[in-house]
Amino acid sequence: MKAADYRNMSSSDLIEQIRESETALAKMKFGHQIAGTENPMTLRNKRREIARMKTVLIEMKNK
Repeated sequence: MKAADYRNMSSSDLIEQIRESETALAKMKFGHQIAGTENPMTLRNKRREIARMKTVLIEMKNK
């Protein structure tokens, strides 16, 4: 998703989405350490997605 999509969400939905993404990232990291992944770029993309959501959430709080 793009930042504009996250800006259309409510803050509570965004917090829940962040929590789910962080859990998914932790599972992906664990799986990568144990067996490796086909595409390690998915870890980077998930981290960037979480950072994007957190940035939008901070923008919402500062308004």
